[in-house]
Amino acid sequence: MKTSHALLLIGAALGWAGQAVAQQPAPDAKIVYQQTMDGAETAYDAAKTRCDALAGIPHEICVADAKAARVRIEEEAGAAYKNTLAAYTQARMRIASAYYERDKTRCGAAVGNDREVCQRQAKATLVASQADARADRKAIEARLDAQDVKIDAEYRVALQKCDAYAGEVKEGCVSTVRTAYGK
Repeated sequence: MKTSHALLLIGAALGWAGQAVAQQPAPDAKIVYQQTMDGAETAYDAAKTRCDALAGIPHEICVADAKAARVRIEEEAGAAYKNTLAAYTQARMRIASAYYERDKTRCGAAVGNDREVCQRQAKATLVASQADARADRKAIEARLDAQDVKIDAEYRVALQKCDAYAGEVKEGCVSTVRTAYGK
């Protein structure tokens, strides 16, 4: 019975340590990030070259589409490289702003009331996207806080189970629990 508890605690510790290591950028992540950024630049240049064949509003719309696509690729790559909740949220906010600028440019082709409706729709989409990003961040933070509380409760229960032992066995149990929960 004592051995099975120790093995379970060691297994939990290794699983938890694996998650902590997974959150750090891998050595190859920098290379992947740089390649993605270079690819975004190349794709943007190619799209802009295609846009040069157009004139007037279609040219502006084409360039705005290319810029929005470039921002999306760059922001997603940056967020994946940083791998933090703040980075993902910031990326979503910047992507929403880029698409808003694109949508405003598209509204330039409309006239009168249609233009105003288009601009208001673009603004509503921006506000909704940014609100979703903030709400998702809060929800994830709440889940992470709840997970921390659960882990702390499990730690206290595991320590309480060690009280059933005495002497070196208890010390070993407490040591294993502390190691397993990183305390």
